[in-house]
Amino acid sequence: MKNVFIFFMLFTSCAILAQEKRVTFGVKGGLNYGDNGKIEITDVTRTTADDRVGYHLGVFLRGKLTDNIYLKPELQYTVNNSSYKLANTELDYTIKKLDLPILLGISVLGPIHVFGGPALQYIVETDLEDVRLGDVNNEFTVGLQFGAGVQFGRFNADIRYERGLSKNHAESIDKSIRVDSRPNQFIIGLSLDL
Repeated sequence: MKNVFIFFMLFTSCAILAQEKRVTFGVKGGLNYGDNGKIEITDVTRTTADDRVGYHLGVFLRGKLTDNIYLKPELQYTVNNSSYKLANTELDYTIKKLDLPILLGISVLGPIHVFGGPALQYIVETDLEDVRLGDVNNEFTVGLQFGAGVQFGRFNADIRYERGLSKNHAESIDKSIRVDSRPNQFIIGLSLDL
């Protein structure tokens, strides 16, 4: 019942803001560059990941709370990539997930704004090249994002940093390999108000 009440209040607030033309809807996409932490191979080695490029696509709502402060929930499909060098081989690790950053932003100087907030994540799939992985131990995780952007009319460009806060890992079926699945990345995004 509590969740229904919270959802109703959020929906009502958005509806009121929309009638006052204080809510914007849009699409976004961009590139992310980072890694997912260490890989551990039982009794053999532990090594950190090399950064790789991934991408994200999604939608957002931006609701003005005051003239300078906004709340911006986003929903996006994200692909994170990293690579591990082990002896004579290199293993690529891919995480596919749904992200829900809930960002609070402040306009600081003309079109320039800064923002930050929690990023809820649902991990859809993980893949470690040539290794059969089980599911991650937590499909739902929490991270933190913060950054800055610039708004030009209906277009916005931003750069942000994201770090996973919840411990999370995937293991091989035989439990000999364990991969840290927390994001640690820089994200460059472009968005368009519709």
